[in-house]
Amino acid sequence: MSARGPSKRDLEAARSRVLADVIAPGLDVVFCGINPGLYSAAVGCHFGRPGNRFWPVLDGAGFTDRRLDPSEQRALLDYGCGITNVVARTTAKASELGTAELRRGARDLRCRIERYQPRVLAVLGIGAYRSGFGVKDASVGPQQAAIGTTHVWVLPNPSGLNAHYRLDDLVRLYAELRAALN
Repeated sequence: MSARGPSKRDLEAARSRVLADVIAPGLDVVFCGINPGLYSAAVGCHFGRPGNRFWPVLDGAGFTDRRLDPSEQRALLDYGCGITNVVARTTAKASELGTAELRRGARDLRCRIERYQPRVLAVLGIGAYRSGFGVKDASVGPQQAAIGTTHVWVLPNPSGLNAHYRLDDLVRLYAELRAALN
């Protein structure tokens, strides 16, 4: 890998990689992406692409006391936060995932959440939540559904490709979850 990031060869090799969850029992919140992208898998870090807004949003919303670098992802545990994905399979785009794969991923995710029991599961992507969990009328914010004692929230995906939300919109919505945890 060059100093400028992964090469095309590195990205293609990343298709076979699975990123390990950043998770522990009893966290305040586990942020759940749709699935790892090629860039993130190539660098070995969740939300690893430089244009991804996840890390600045967590800082701006008060989940961390500074902007963490993706390479510091395990430090999130010290802040009571974790990271997982609905689907573990790495793809170039989330649109490569079908409904059946998202539903299988949601079933597997439920098992992980029941095991670790965070206070909140925050699914980052309304479309993935609707498809994976079969909730057609879901909207951003707290959901009626729970997984055991874990409350479920849906938040916008922080990817730079999600042009529906500006950075300040994302910070405000994530901060609403942060306030609910206090």
